[in-house]
Amino acid sequence: MSASVPPPAEAAQIVLNTIRHPVIMVDADGRVSYANAEAEDFFRASAAVLARNRLSDVVPFGSPLITLVSQVRERRAPFKEYRVDVSSPRLGPDRIVDIYVAPVPELPGSVVVLFQERSMAEKIDRQMTHRGAARSVTGLAAMLAHEIKNPLSGIRGAAQLLESAVSDADRALTRLITEETDRIVSLVDRMEVFSDDRPVDRMPVNIHVILDHVKAVARNGFARKLRIVEDYDPSLPPVPANRSQLVQVFLNLVKNAAEALEGREDGEIRLSTAFRPGMRLSVPGTRDRVSLPLEFCVQDNGPGVPDDILPILFDPFITTKQNGSGLGLALVAKIVGDHGGVIECDSTTRGTVFRILMPAWRDGGAEGAETADEAVV
Repeated sequence: MSASVPPPAEAAQIVLNTIRHPVIMVDADGRVSYANAEAEDFFRASAAVLARNRLSDVVPFGSPLITLVSQVRERRAPFKEYRVDVSSPRLGPDRIVDIYVAPVPELPGSVVVLFQERSMAEKIDRQMTHRGAARSVTGLAAMLAHEIKNPLSGIRGAAQLLESAVSDADRALTRLITEETDRIVSLVDRMEVFSDDRPVDRMPVNIHVILDHVKAVARNGFARKLRIVEDYDPSLPPVPANRSQLVQVFLNLVKNAAEALEGREDGEIRLSTAFRPGMRLSVPGTRDRVSLPLEFCVQDNGPGVPDDILPILFDPFITTKQNGSGLGLALVAKIVGDHGGVIECDSTTRGTVFRILMPAWRDGGAEGAETADEAVV
């Protein structure tokens, strides 16, 4: 027996609430006369509350959306604008959207506005670029290991021989040669990690055991003066991972956060875990589209990452530290990518959060089969 068809008005309401994009209607007076369920979430207010406000009250002051709505009213033709920033204290940071505005012929002066958030798609694009950049040093690492380490061994050996034959005044120079040679060799050794293409030996790992270990190391060392807060979801399933590599990832991120908070009396590092179903990706390290429902975050309340550095933060040799090599976050990106995961960084002047999305362990391995109720990215 087929289901009864609802009246047209009710059917339209059902369809609009099914659309996974915010949709509002603005009347001739500039009031938000309609908002679908997704728009209520986007604007963090019910449709009834929105209906008591003008559009200018719910979007940032001077937003180009106001001008766009006026243009559509005047021209009586639809228009689309890309990459409109609607970030505000009310809507939250990093709210970049594409906007489609169309007139409603049956209601003169009214327009319909559809928002399409770009942040997730752009973050996925960026993290793929980060991963490729990390792997771009693979050939360079192999070349350096062969062409530089061998000659450096000879230079170091010659400097040690000279040290016993020169005067005390010159001995400092031979020691300088030895120390600088060792420093270069250490840098090359760190780069050699990028040329390791062996499959990751993974097993089911409790992420909270990893984070507790990292927290203990941090509290007894580089983060002893900082407050470390936990916000864990205890029901998380295991993550398919190499334990030592995950420890390396989170140690690096927590150490970066501690360095960003150096000298701050209110410095705080927050470690959080959560289950975020609904996103699937095809990522290197896996043959199938995999779900990435496990979210692990390392957050600090430091000054944030400079805007010019943020887009290339995971590229090799990018660093804001005076004596940094710029390989730490590149290695983090490689390890997360080799595990079939995603890493992204969001930063403002109020703090920085590194967010890692990874698959969950199921019988026989990482989660893989796609279901119809999950979004495919």
